[in-house]
Amino acid sequence: MHHQPGKYYTLIEVEKKSTEAVFYFLKEKSEEVYLEPNEDTIHKYISTSKNPIIVKTLVTESPVQNAEGVGTITIEKMLVDIYCDKILFEAQQGSELVNIFRDAIEKYTVNENRMLRYANRRSGKSEINNFLNTVSGYRTHA
Repeated sequence: MHHQPGKYYTLIEVEKKSTEAVFYFLKEKSEEVYLEPNEDTIHKYISTSKNPIIVKTLVTESPVQNAEGVGTITIEKMLVDIYCDKILFEAQQGSELVNIFRDAIEKYTVNENRMLRYANRRSGKSEINNFLNTVSGYRTHA
């Protein structure tokens, strides 16, 4: 990223059957825990919270990986989520979104098929496919 966001939050995605249990567990530890927040909640409460924790349901068939014994997301999931969730990732939209994608593609191995498959699960495959055509240098070989 070229611009640093002024606000940070922790985003936890878990399987649907576990979301409420994780929410209540975390709620015992902190008051700033939000379960599947909508746009209104994000703007009214999360934007003014010091250390908000957001608990969301993990989209089925999300590309995840095991890194040193810890389940985490892949770069493809991160990119698709930033693109598709324009409210939660509001600070990363516009020209910053292009910068994020360009930097990720330059620095990491991004599996386009995995990314587009997940984008399809998020109902954004054609939009992201078109967006990738605008990211300078990404599809110059096409």
